[in-house]
This record gives sequence, C-alpha cells and structure tokens, in this order.
Amino acid sequence: MSFIIRAAKTEDLQPLYEMAKLTGGGFTNLPPDRKALTTKLERSAAAFARPTDAELGDDQFVLILENTETGEVRGTCQLFTQVGKQWPFYSYRHNTLTQHSKELDRTFSAQMLQLTTDLEGSSEVGGLFLHPSERAGGLGLLLARSRYLFIAAHRQRFADKILAELRGIIDERGGSPFWDGVAGRFFGMSFQEADYFNAVNGNQFIADLMPKHPIYIAMLPEVARTAIGMPHPSGRAAMRMLENEGFAYEGYVDIFDGGPSMTARTDNVKSIAAATPVNLTDTDNSDGTRSLVATGELTDFKCCYASASKTADGIAIDAEAAAKLGVAVGDTVRSVAR
Repeated sequence: MSFIIRAAKTEDLQPLYEMAKLTGGGFTNLPPDRKALTTKLERSAAAFARPTDAELGDDQFVLILENTETGEVRGTCQLFTQVGKQWPFYSYRHNTLTQHSKELDRTFSAQMLQLTTDLEGSSEVGGLFLHPSERAGGLGLLLARSRYLFIAAHRQRFADKILAELRGIIDERGGSPFWDGVAGRFFGMSFQEADYFNAVNGNQFIADLMPKHPIYIAMLPEVARTAIGMPHPSGRAAMRMLENEGFAYEGYVDIFDGGPSMTARTDNVKSIAAATPVNLTDTDNSDGTRSLVATGELTDFKCCYASASKTADGIAIDAEAAAKLGVAVGDTVRSVAR
C-alpha cells in the first residue's frame, strides 16, 4: 500500500483546501478557508520547529496522508498539545439533578446540560479527514492511530489527559438539530454560519453570548434531545475505534452539534502504551502481522503500514515499508499491530 503519514508542509495548502470543501460542515478543524488553513499550517510549522526535547506547550501538529506513488495528499489529521490556551475550551456536561419533595413523597431527576471548561489543558486528537475516494483499505485507521505513535515519540509534549471530539448529527440540509434547539436560539445564526465563524475566528463569541445557566433537557425539542451525545453516522466507526483504544464517553458534548467528546488518560491509550521504541533487525520480512510502524521525530516523523514480526532483538519489517520510512537495520522504530 503506497501511503505514508508525514508532517504537513506549507505547499499542502491547496490540497487541504480542496479536501476542506468536501467535509460537509461540522468540521471546525478543517475549514474551507485559505487564510484559516494558512494560519493552521504556520502554527504547525512552528510546533515542528520547537526543539525535540521541548516540554508541554501550546502546539498544534498537522499530519498528512500522502500517496507515495503519485505524491497526492489524500487525508489529514491533527494533534493539539493543550486545548483552551488561545480561547476557552467549552463543552456541555450532561448532568443529573435529583430533588425530593417530602410533602409529595416524590423524587424527581432532571437531566441538564451545564456549560463547562472542564477539559481545558487536555491534549486533543482531531481534524481527521480522509478523501472520499480513499475510504477503504484501512487508511482511516492509519491516519487515526498514527497520531498515537506520534504522541509516544514526543510524550513530554502532551498532557496527561487526552480527548477526541466526534462530529454530531447533521441533517440533510447541513444543519444541526442540537444547535437549532439550544445555542441557535441565542445567537441568531445558523449552525453553518456559527461553525464557520468558530473555525475561522475562534469561539470567544460563545463566552460572550452563551447563557451560563444550566439547560433542562426536557425543555428542548425532541430532535435536539435525541442528538445529545450521538455521533454522526459516519463517525460511529471512529467512536468504536476510540473505545478500543481506551477512550470513554463521560457526558461531555460539543456545544455546536451535541456530538460526544471521548476522553482517556494519555498513558492508558493502548497504542501509546504499546508503541515502545525497538531496534530494526531485518528489512526483508514478508510474512509478519500487518502493523503500523513509525520512525523519526517532528518533521522527520513518518508512519505507514508494514508486515512486521518480533525478533529476539527487536522487529523485522518488509522491504517496501523500510523504503517508504527510509530506515535500515539498526535504526529505531515504533510499532503497533493493526
């Protein structure tokens, strides 16, 4: 499979812009706006330029899925080392308030949404988009899990808690039932307008206009209630993938579309814990297990699928993967089985 994950470059702007136009809305980390994408690539370049042994900061890394035969960019994903540093990081927390009346001898539990910044300071994996023509052969999984190998290689640059936001329910018009039932009532903006404004300008307008009091879920329209904590149909597989890695849904939802925010302890994410550095002992292995193998740090980071087998002194991979990664016997790599 002629695909590899690598660090984004400034010349990736045009293919990123073309992919951004295909997202269909609700994809804040990949807006179809050249200026916003240019800023994102510049911020990523600054993050890659920080010293290898740099500690936790406010970094954003953009990774690219490239077809090594054609040179085409076919997907992207992102990592944020700490959310909530440039702007507050808002979520709704789905809570329950239980009250009891002695006179009526009745207990009532109210489901509520509370605006919170609980997740500020966490690292985030996000911005994953795969070109529609490439949604086969495990490329989405390669994009998603390559981020964990990147974190393992730069663990000191990431927080102890990590989150992943999944896109919520979007209707056939590109609108959000959750937005229409909750925030849209206060902003006088459609979901698409608010989502685009947030992607380009940040979410300070949420702090300025969003009501700070809890919202009783029973008072929302049914279509908004049923969207709370539900991923977009296209994101169900991603949710299962996150759960397999050790992420869990703990009641946090996106303030725009109500999609679930999945969280985990960084060191407990399976692929991060498993991606320990090993010595490459052979580059002519064709009978191993299909695995993700990564090498390099920062701009030299690369990740691809390989046929990999454990050996007495390390790991053996196939010749094609070794060539794509630019590694030889004696080099250090990280690997996790698919």
